[in-house]
Amino acid sequence: MKLELAWLPALLLSIPSTCVARARDYDAHDYYAVHLSPSIQPQDVSEHLGLDYEGPLGQLEDHYIFRASDRQQGYDHIRTSQEDLRRRRRKREAGWEEPHILDSVLLAQKQELEKRFPLVKRGILPARQDPPVDSAVQKGIDIAKTLGIADPIFQEQWHLYNHVQVGHDINVTGVWEQGITGKNSTVCIVDDGLDMDSDDLRANYFAAGSYDFNDQVEDPRPRLSDDKHGTRCAGEIAAVRNDVCGVGIAYDGKVSGARILSKLISDADEAVAMNYAFQENQIYSCSWGPPDDGQAMEAPGILIKRAMVNGIQKGRAGLGSIYVFAIGNGAANDDNCNFDGYTNSIYSVSVGAIDRKGLHPYYSEKCSAQLVVTYSSGSGDAIHTTDVGANKCYNNHGGTSAAGPIVAGIYALMLEANPALTWRDIQWLTVLTAVKVDQPSDWTMNEGVGKEFSHQFGYGKADAWALVEMAKNWTNVKPQAWFYSPWMHVKHEIPQGDKGLTSSFDVTAEMLTKANVERLEHVTVTMNVEHTRRGDLSVELRSPTGMVSHLATNRRNDAANSGYVDWTFMSVAHWAESGIGTWTVILKDTNVNEHSGTFTDWRLKLWGESIDADSQSLLPMPTEHDDDDHDEVHVPAVGTTSVAVPTETGAPAGNPNDHPHRPVNSKVSATATTSATQSTSTAEPPPTDDDKVPDPDTTATPTPSPTDAGNFLPRPFPTFGVTKSTQAWIYGSSALILIFLVALGTWYIRMRRKRRWMNRDDYSFEMVNPDGHDDDGDQAPALNGHANGQANGGRANGGKPKQRAGQLYDAFAPDSDEDEPFHVGSDPEDDDDHEHGHGRQAGADQRYRDDEPLREGKDVS
Repeated sequence: MKLELAWLPALLLSIPSTCVARARDYDAHDYYAVHLSPSIQPQDVSEHLGLDYEGPLGQLEDHYIFRASDRQQGYDHIRTSQEDLRRRRRKREAGWEEPHILDSVLLAQKQELEKRFPLVKRGILPARQDPPVDSAVQKGIDIAKTLGIADPIFQEQWHLYNHVQVGHDINVTGVWEQGITGKNSTVCIVDDGLDMDSDDLRANYFAAGSYDFNDQVEDPRPRLSDDKHGTRCAGEIAAVRNDVCGVGIAYDGKVSGARILSKLISDADEAVAMNYAFQENQIYSCSWGPPDDGQAMEAPGILIKRAMVNGIQKGRAGLGSIYVFAIGNGAANDDNCNFDGYTNSIYSVSVGAIDRKGLHPYYSEKCSAQLVVTYSSGSGDAIHTTDVGANKCYNNHGGTSAAGPIVAGIYALMLEANPALTWRDIQWLTVLTAVKVDQPSDWTMNEGVGKEFSHQFGYGKADAWALVEMAKNWTNVKPQAWFYSPWMHVKHEIPQGDKGLTSSFDVTAEMLTKANVERLEHVTVTMNVEHTRRGDLSVELRSPTGMVSHLATNRRNDAANSGYVDWTFMSVAHWAESGIGTWTVILKDTNVNEHSGTFTDWRLKLWGESIDADSQSLLPMPTEHDDDDHDEVHVPAVGTTSVAVPTETGAPAGNPNDHPHRPVNSKVSATATTSATQSTSTAEPPPTDDDKVPDPDTTATPTPSPTDAGNFLPRPFPTFGVTKSTQAWIYGSSALILIFLVALGTWYIRMRRKRRWMNRDDYSFEMVNPDGHDDDGDQAPALNGHANGQANGGRANGGKPKQRAGQLYDAFAPDSDEDEPFHVGSDPEDDDDHEHGHGRQAGADQRYRDDEPLREGKDVS
């Protein structure tokens, strides 16, 4: 046994060192990792340096570990020895150096733990105190717990509370925590139906405010395979707080349904739907419209227009029905919501979309009628809501269809906080509380309301907290008043390309005072434009403050040969402006091609808050001729208009793109960043003519416009649509040309007379024999066709016409080598010749103008 134990150390040394794990005490020793030349033994280096050899460094070839006997912080054994060797070599004379053992040290690194960074596990990290994402997730959980929200997809409803892109939601949870959850509010979903049997909607379904206008039955139940759109919109607004899917914005409010989109519907039925139960149905959510194909230009019929006016005047006991419309998904088709008669109505709140990152999605249209935006699909996500079925959810609801109901749901919360809000109060509050979207756009400051406006984002995104808080103590605005300008009859060809045709109208303080208008809300422009390709046109409106509304933009798909026929554009960009000053319409034909058109006429309408509430009446019910210029009675012209082709030009704005979610109203048939253009101060516009602003009811002299330069000459001389200096040039040049032509004509007449008399002197008048022949029996020549004063036009006693007459008249024929005479007037002497029976008379000139040369034997009498 003792013999066997004696051999144990030798046995251990024979075991490969990689199999032996050595414990290292970094507190007591310094350790070095060393890479050596293959030709050197680590024991030799260890011996030279006075370090203990620990063995190989794992599987790294020629790498070893050495250990110092004690720990000396800040001291490196190997580096110190190497530096000492270098110093000794520098003191020696240059020459061959004998190799040193330290030359075999290729790398040496002292292992110092205090200089290492810590390694952590790649598992789930514990929550830090202030990480944005983790704390946001916890906050969402806490909100749900506080409010008793157990709905399974609530944490996915990022539009209600976004714990990923913090701040990109409608800011509604604080409103709920105040107990404002939509109680006593009702939203009617005008769409393709509503699944009232859904566990997520049944408790909030308002049957008395619902009707199926397609199948003419009471409940607007989804009946077609694609009747899902309305249910999804309803879930956004009033999904019940329960254990099904998610919650609605006004989850304690009511929701009704008017089914109109599942088949063709008449104007009459649609009009009934827009007023259905309008004392109980407070808000109408409409996520549909004409096709968003960039070709359609459709407006509601007169019955539907009347229904909407009736709704805002009599709905909700006179406070007014609130109509919310999705702006449209046709941006990819260059579509513009001002070509949609529903979204550009002053009675509609038109809503566009942003995605969960606050970006403008490719589909949401832009226009001057857009009031506000809110969240919808884009950036890889969409709205999570209720679907058709007893317990079915949907996570891909999008387009502006999903944006409109969100705003409608917020309005339901506002009406709970303040049931006395009118339809116009809702719009005022929307403008004043909108949050500017932090994205580049054509943001322009509206000094009237003190907020920036963008055609892509309206006044910004809707903020539920801000809307409800301001609504609580809001003082209602005074009744609506309006001012109509006279019709401006332009009747001018539209230049192509960068140039634009401008027409202006001056609004005075007296006009607005007489109309009882204090400050503006909506501005509308009704136009008639003839054009062979409608999509080439664009229209801008410039207010007296310089604020520009892009009323229409060019649309590449719109090839309609119809122009604009009594079409009304609308803008909310001028909200709260005074309206006093010059309003200018700029019409452009943006593409240089074979298509052309004429700007016929236009009319400006200013809508806003009244000065004297007690004296303000309600707007009369609309008629079929409110938006045309065919009425015999026009508003008397108090101001003046001007028309000019500007020299300062700009290009029409580009457009964003589209999404196919907003459904088409089945009743409606389907049918490209801009600087404004205006007249320069040197291009003085013409004065107001009787045919430009009809003024049948007044003979008062119009107040001259600051831009009206007048006419160079008094009426009836035309102005040609140019300045007085240009008129002077035109008329002056014309006078010089006229004088020259008169002089030329006079010279010609005199020369002709002289030549005739010279001919008489040279040839005199030979008497012609009665038989028409000369003495030699040949035909006698007639020198001028008037020989012997015979009244037969050149015949001598019935003989053949004389050759000279033919030569004279043929000289004025088309084949003549002579220059064509310039006829100024009749020659008195010619008249004398005619009276004396000479054959030359005005009839010959007439025959020449008719391209009928006189021939032999032709009677010229």
